[in-house]
Amino acid sequence: MLYQTRRTVLASLAAGAAIATAHVAPVSAQDVKTAKLGHSFADAHPRATAMKRFAEEVAKATNGSVKVEVFGNAALGSEEKMLIATQSGTIDFYMGALSPIAARKKELQIFDFPFLFASDAEAAAVLDGPAGRRLLDNLADMNLQGLAWSGGAFRNLSNSKRPIASLADMKGLKVRVMQSPMALASFNAMGMNAVPMAFTEVYTALETKALDGYEHPFVDMYANKMFEVQKHLTVTNHVYTPVALLASKRFWTSLTPQQQAAVQAAAETARAFQREAELREAGEVLNELKAKGMVAVEMPPAELDAIRKAIQPVIEKNTEVIGAAFVSDFYAEIRKQRK
Repeated sequence: MLYQTRRTVLASLAAGAAIATAHVAPVSAQDVKTAKLGHSFADAHPRATAMKRFAEEVAKATNGSVKVEVFGNAALGSEEKMLIATQSGTIDFYMGALSPIAARKKELQIFDFPFLFASDAEAAAVLDGPAGRRLLDNLADMNLQGLAWSGGAFRNLSNSKRPIASLADMKGLKVRVMQSPMALASFNAMGMNAVPMAFTEVYTALETKALDGYEHPFVDMYANKMFEVQKHLTVTNHVYTPVALLASKRFWTSLTPQQQAAVQAAAETARAFQREAELREAGEVLNELKAKGMVAVEMPPAELDAIRKAIQPVIEKNTEVIGAAFVSDFYAEIRKQRK
């Protein structure tokens, strides 16, 4: 009887082990779906670190059945080229700004409205809410699956010619801006000569003085060593630029529903990691830029008001271009977060 009981227990244990082994069985090489993820950020940037974290989370959540290979430093091309490649399915994931497609998706131009958001927390709440989700879902007709607004930062101005502490000081500066009609019009309205240019070309243009300056978040300025070619920094926080993590529709539809859910969860985990890292480094890197020789000044509130007045006609015009109802609804979402 004791022997029979022992044999029964051993059989049960063996069956349980077999079930457990089947649950965690490694995926065969031919069953692994390998994906390319492209972004333009330097290895030292928190966004690059976050995408490595995303790849790790995807592998973990899918039990190795989906493998993400990350290509940073614009190794797969400019953001515009990577977005086009993601649409066609030759790149499977993209993380970066959506400004290169804002001319075709006019609602995305809302993020080029200067002084749209008052804080990082406010921006994150709106982007994670229904307004942000609708913008991602509306990319479906471009063969893009929006996973998450994975981060974002306020942009500031740098140049190599002179200190900028007023609207008048901006006049005549040749400055690189994002490839967006609203960004071009806004900076031209401030009196600058706005130049759209792929970011991969910016450092060389600044180094050779083909450009006087550009605008970017502090973390990006430091990660891309802009202190080597820029002397003057002006704290304006004029635009909050979010970045998104997207999948190509071609790759997304090749995944099982379980894999899709796992990848979506991994994107949200990476988003939390990325935002925390961006905010932490933004708080530290301004001092690092100063230590590297950049001279920083804060744009006085009165001059910021002058800038707002100068660009108001651009905002009004682009409100009509984007759609007055959409703009009104978006501002309503922001007001909800300010209560």
